[in-house]
Amino acid sequence: MSHDSKLIRMATQMADFFRSQPGSPAEAVAGHINAFWSPRMRHDFVGQIASGAEADPIVKAAVPFIRVAESA
Repeated sequence: MSHDSKLIRMATQMADFFRSQPGSPAEAVAGHINAFWSPRMRHDFVGQIASGAEADPIVKAAVPFIRVAESA
């Protein structure tokens, strides 16, 4: 499994969990990613989604809430 597909898979697992929780699942996924993923992981993940990677709709909706450093 590539690094890229692993990031998508991990984000999808978060989406599956937060889907049944109160509030916005996309914001919850982004919050978790912002808190626990390295800047490089966040940068790579956002780039994958921007490049058209297949992903759960919640995962795609989380992207605008993810903090990405200018130089990751």
